[in-house]
Amino acid sequence: MSTDRFRFGARAPAPGALLLCRADPGAVAAVAPLLREPALLAPAGDGWSVLVPEGRPWLHGGEPVDEVVAGWAAALAVGAPWPVLALWWDADRGGCTLASGFRRAVGYVWLADGTPAGEGEAMRTFAARLGLDPVLDVEALDLLTRPDAEADVRARVRGLIAVLTRAGVDLPAGLGPGESADRLREAARSLPGVRRTGRDERHGAVRAEPDVMEDGPARPFLPPAGGPAARLLAPAQVAAGLSLLGWGACRRSGGWAVAGAVLLAHGALGLARDAMRPRD
Repeated sequence: MSTDRFRFGARAPAPGALLLCRADPGAVAAVAPLLREPALLAPAGDGWSVLVPEGRPWLHGGEPVDEVVAGWAAALAVGAPWPVLALWWDADRGGCTLASGFRRAVGYVWLADGTPAGEGEAMRTFAARLGLDPVLDVEALDLLTRPDAEADVRARVRGLIAVLTRAGVDLPAGLGPGESADRLREAARSLPGVRRTGRDERHGAVRAEPDVMEDGPARPFLPPAGGPAARLLAPAQVAAGLSLLGWGACRRSGGWAVAGAVLLAHGALGLARDAMRPRD
């Protein structure tokens, strides 16, 4: 099938992306500034939030949108106990990437005409990590990995979102696959309860006193302090963060560089908290 069905007239749709977090907006707001990218945050169903990036680094830096948002998803997931699902699309492809803690991210890709270009096993891993129904939801996801002459990439991503509605996802109007980053941002700005995340919030959190941070909304996402497990985890995070930073620099991947920076900062904060904790 031609990719023309995914093109509006002679124009190919601009790249766009959404980040779905399985957490309430208050919890996501505590860690979203770690991305060091401005974003709009809004509720997206029962126990879900959506982040709409305001920046468009894939247009200015030449880095593919899927690599950028995969790095963002990983950066958010390593610092929080909930998974992050990145939905993305450009003129040629579209897909999803699920990041959860320190586990290897899992994703799936469709070509613009809807042709599956991923491994079916990825969808089963996807369902297991999100706690979806192992029969009904897995069957629905499996259909998305089979050829369908009537489904382009937008229909595929919509099908994925439809499966997630049974897990509580209710994506706000205007935030749909195929829309450009500009249209997504415009739609998000008009949503009730929307808030903006950015660097200023992160800087404020860094300057906050340790006891304020421990009692504030970021408390569940702070690295552990005290005990042998915490003392082993923090150096490991620092080492992994440095490796990811090097990987991102070599590949000129801003997304993975952000993930490395977040992991490095998380480990360094863990070391600092442990150093400040009174010894018995």
